[in-house]
Amino acid sequence: MLTKLDLSGQLSYITGGSRGIGRACMETLAEAGSDIAFCSTTDQLRLDDVATEIEQKYSVACLGIQCDVREPEQVKLAYKRVNKRFGRLDVLVNNAGVMQTALLAMTSFESMREMMDINVNGALLNLQLASRLMARKQRGSIINISSIVGRVGSEGQVAYAASKAAILGATASAAKELAPMGIRVNAIAPGFIDTDLLMGFDAEAKKSVLKTIKMSRIGQPQDVANAALFLASDLSSYVTGEIIGVDGGMLV
Repeated sequence: MLTKLDLSGQLSYITGGSRGIGRACMETLAEAGSDIAFCSTTDQLRLDDVATEIEQKYSVACLGIQCDVREPEQVKLAYKRVNKRFGRLDVLVNNAGVMQTALLAMTSFESMREMMDINVNGALLNLQLASRLMARKQRGSIINISSIVGRVGSEGQVAYAASKAAILGATASAAKELAPMGIRVNAIAPGFIDTDLLMGFDAEAKKSVLKTIKMSRIGQPQDVANAALFLASDLSSYVTGEIIGVDGGMLV
């Protein structure tokens, strides 16, 4: 492993870390030597089991925290637990999110509000609290998980696209504000990735999307995790305010 990809002695916090892209990021950063904290709305006993799996597999410390990112008090408590256990924060993978698909005329206000509360407000609160911890050591890397839909839109996903576009604006603004503190802020915009979010797509829909992907395959969570590792590491020490598309050429 390249020395600059070694995250030993660092602490990475992944929101929505129990499955999908979050789980892949958690395992990839742990494999690079980082201690791990992660949150999810999953039952705490299950989170404890996942934490034990990570510790035994990668020989790092791991803390699972039950937390709903829509709830400010729960998020604040999560960061208190991270600080008490590890006393530092070096990397945030701001990943927790939800996607609901419906034509604009059929999208309920409740659906809009849920996506904004989780994808935008939850992400902003984590961005705020993580930057406070990182500022103590004048270094850190914040990786916001957006979406290709936030860049180019998609029929039937107006509210979701709006929520993910908001993350891109927040990334650019936070990168400018936090750079003097040694904190880098970047975004990853995944394309069509094989996670639970695709459960609503039938075989024909997947085949149709696949035709738009120049690399002719659906992406895997590991593809996104690899980009997160680059942004977490010293290999990207002069990179901030950027959007890295992980989409197999959908935008080419």
